[in-house]
Amino acid sequence: MGAGIAGQVANAGTEVWLLDLPSNGEDVNILSAKGLERLKDPDMPGLMSEEAEKLINLGNTRDHFHELEDCDWIAEAVVERLDIKQALYRRLNDTCKESTIITSNTSTIPIRLLTEDMPTEFCERFAITHFFNPVRFMRLLELVRGEFTRDDVINTLDVFSEINLGKGVVSCSDTPGFLANRVGVFAIQCALHNAFDLKLSPTEADAFFGRPLGLPKTGVFGLYDLIGIDLMADVVKSLVSILPENDAFHNYSAPIDFMTNMIANGQTGNKNEKGFYKQDGDERKVINLSNGEYIQHERLKAPLLDMAEKNGLSVILNDTGHYGIYIWRVLSETLCYAASLVPEVTEDLTQIDDAMKLGYNWAKGPFELLDEIGIEYFVDRVKSDGRDVPSFLLNNQSSKFYNGSESGLNFLGADGNTKPIVRSSGVL
Repeated sequence: MGAGIAGQVANAGTEVWLLDLPSNGEDVNILSAKGLERLKDPDMPGLMSEEAEKLINLGNTRDHFHELEDCDWIAEAVVERLDIKQALYRRLNDTCKESTIITSNTSTIPIRLLTEDMPTEFCERFAITHFFNPVRFMRLLELVRGEFTRDDVINTLDVFSEINLGKGVVSCSDTPGFLANRVGVFAIQCALHNAFDLKLSPTEADAFFGRPLGLPKTGVFGLYDLIGIDLMADVVKSLVSILPENDAFHNYSAPIDFMTNMIANGQTGNKNEKGFYKQDGDERKVINLSNGEYIQHERLKAPLLDMAEKNGLSVILNDTGHYGIYIWRVLSETLCYAASLVPEVTEDLTQIDDAMKLGYNWAKGPFELLDEIGIEYFVDRVKSDGRDVPSFLLNNQSSKFYNGSESGLNFLGADGNTKPIVRSSGVL
């Protein structure tokens, strides 16, 4: 990830140092050099030009740490271990000029823990900048401020990231998983567990938990393969360890034995060329969840899919068959989960919608989907299922989350009042 961040900074025409641990071999900078080579992958190039490559200086944290003295921004992307990060921050605090902004790319460690025992002056210039991989192509940047982070630090990061790096910046509270992964991983896990529960095949689940909802065509099983089945298991474990005990995520966090066996057998997804799907020569195959054998993959032919393409989401929601049941379960639980984060995690629902669109490539965010479905209809149906409805939905079931006016587009605030949507610095 560090190389990806360095590459995007270089793409913006800014000189950057890429430091990694020193190697004991002949080339002490081999780790940072390998990071640069990954940026030149022809299938997923992290660099836009040869000129950008020339702006990247390679080094290591033993011989080149002094080069950080005059840097304006240092983005830390080391392993997710608090002790290692804090040791690095102490070195940075002793080395960098007072105006240097320091950020972490962590996705799991709260900022209050990252900066504990650090002087106030350090905390004032510290924030979290959580990029999504691959950095060049994923637009989302989650920006998290701490209790002591100065306004000018946040503004500088916001403007540079929006205008120079081309990111869509979403401001997040210092809460577990921030926004995109908090909602996104919940949706993935909910779709996964319900597919197993309803005995749907990967082909069936991915056909519906995808384009019909305005989500990427990878669906859930294809997305697991793309990310890495083993890596997703680690992500789930991490969220389990940091989320509150009463969080609904725990309903879908238990390991699935079938997938545990897949990981043990090396069936971890695209990186190992076999997961829920695999390519066998010219033939694409999909795993049979009942016996673990691979069978020929064929596009699902279901009249409901064709009807949904012509008439929209309501067709699936009104279906009483197992496909309709599947989508209602996953969509309703995911939208309820997103709504439960207002106002405790964020008071601005547009931040959740933007996070899902920029970070997970959803066509519409959760609250835009609720407007499409109809909040009153949604609330009544969740109630009829005997499930709890988040108070933010109960209090606003006769409203819409978005509406237009002569002055522009507005959204419904956590306090029930309409607020204008303000365009970010990188949008005309």
